[in-house]
Amino acid sequence: MSSTGTPLREDVVARTIAAHGGRRDRLLEILREVQVHTHWLARPVLARIAAGVGLTPAIVEGVASFYRFLHLAPVGRMHLLWSDSVTDRFQGSRALARELCRRLGVEPGPPSPDGLVSVGFTSCIGLPDQGPALLVNHHQVLTRMDRERVAQLADLVRAQVPPARWPAGWQRIDDNVQRADRLLGTPHLQGSALRATLARGAAATLAEIEASGLRGRGGAGFATGDKWRLARSAPLPEGGTRFVVCNADEGEPGTFKDRVLLARRAHTMVEGMTVAARVLGARQGFVYLRGEYRWMLESLQAVLARRRAARLLGARILEVTGFDFDIEIRLGAGAYVCGEESALIESLEGKRGVPRIRPPYPAVRGYHGQPTVVNNVETFCAAALVADRGADWWRALGTGPSSGTKLHSVSGDVERPGVYEFPFGVSVREILDAAGVGRPGRRVQAVQVGGPSGVCLAAGEFDRRIAFEDVPTSGGFTVFDDTRDMFEAARGYAQFFAHESCGFCTPCRVGTELIVRRMDKLAAGYGSGFDASDLRELEALLHGATHCGLGASAANPLRDTLARFPAAYRRRLVQPRFVPGFDLDAELEPARRVTGRDDAAAHLERLG
Repeated sequence: MSSTGTPLREDVVARTIAAHGGRRDRLLEILREVQVHTHWLARPVLARIAAGVGLTPAIVEGVASFYRFLHLAPVGRMHLLWSDSVTDRFQGSRALARELCRRLGVEPGPPSPDGLVSVGFTSCIGLPDQGPALLVNHHQVLTRMDRERVAQLADLVRAQVPPARWPAGWQRIDDNVQRADRLLGTPHLQGSALRATLARGAAATLAEIEASGLRGRGGAGFATGDKWRLARSAPLPEGGTRFVVCNADEGEPGTFKDRVLLARRAHTMVEGMTVAARVLGARQGFVYLRGEYRWMLESLQAVLARRRAARLLGARILEVTGFDFDIEIRLGAGAYVCGEESALIESLEGKRGVPRIRPPYPAVRGYHGQPTVVNNVETFCAAALVADRGADWWRALGTGPSSGTKLHSVSGDVERPGVYEFPFGVSVREILDAAGVGRPGRRVQAVQVGGPSGVCLAAGEFDRRIAFEDVPTSGGFTVFDDTRDMFEAARGYAQFFAHESCGFCTPCRVGTELIVRRMDKLAAGYGSGFDASDLRELEALLHGATHCGLGASAANPLRDTLARFPAAYRRRLVQPRFVPGFDLDAELEPARRVTGRDDAAAHLERLG
């Protein structure tokens, strides 16, 4: 049965499986496409999919349960998810969500009795510069929501007006490019970097990438040339190939610069991937597009089609025999951890996106065990420009260890939110001056650089420089003025990490949840010095014992706000003695029912 109560036509599943050749590594695509028809994935549906791809139902259900945008319980035919980033919250998203639920007569989570609508929350959807934002059926986005729009939205939903007929202005998405330089100021490339690569040769192009000092723009900053050389020299299995993968799973809260590049410089990104393919001898590439950016899929497909028609992609690129490379776009399904390159590869293979143990690194053994280069959107755009203009042109900006420019997604309490491109070495204060303070008479107290997995800087640190040798960043730049509660900011980030933990390792799965519970306890007024000590122990545990780097960074907001904004915690440590975070006596009630006891000795509150 589908979520509407009507029998599911067998050909929906069969046709979808056939369209993907019954391939196991296309499982995620099959699940997503079937769910478009069924709205959720009931066990009989999962069983049919399992039979069609030759897997057990348990494996298929395990994969489906991993991704937030695949539903194993009913959701509404209109599924409305509010972006729950810290900036959206500060812009009033929680109050707007309550108002929408009130008007629709639903509670957050389950669908309405008629199955028409459900309202919930999801992690940042990449629109903090124009929130509060809302995702509709994982496909369309609504921006700049307010009480008036919420009232109209409720009326449209109750009248069952299709989302395609909702006001176009609600779905307006601005690029908000506030400062352009090398990446955003250069016209998109349509073959010039490829011609330069062919003229120079693959080995010389790789040497140019290395000489440019280009480092990955995802935050870790691994040298791009070193990664490409490692993959180029890695042995190939018989009949194998190398792969080029663009990580467009931009899930770090407060980060949206790759979204803008996908909208404005998709040609340049694809050109960079094709340059990499020539250097590596790769024949196949993938763009792993985050599920929250599903609304960009058609425009990106059109870019690929135009490049194939222009002989810039596909067989015999630029009429060169043997230069064969094509790109397929794969969609994620709402899993932050898939921004980690090995987890992304697991997802590409149709599995749960659990990070791999490394080594071996993906450049040596990646997609289906073959050498795979994974870089993000910004890195491939930069690589294309280096191939086109040369290493010296790129190194003319930036610092010695940090060459070129960096894009910053500026949001929060600023006058001009948007994307700012600056050479590496720019100070935090210079970016703040360019963006302007959001509200007159207020001062900035903190900037979260690089998203919650980055670093939170206080006002006394605003002269620090954005560079790999000082403050590295994946591109997020969230500003908090002096009206914001930094405890609540850290608590929001803690809730995000607990929600997005892949669950593989105990320190991350349990540790992130314990941090949330302890911070919720402080927020409720039950905090004591014991809780502050426990929070510091949990922070040390996560930094030293998790399976992957994403788990280790989950406690960064807690660490930084404890150190830089201790008063935000001290005013919540109001209890002179330890107070339990839950009712201990109430927890014994199941045991009392099982044993049939209700005497004084069976109640903690009556002892002594």
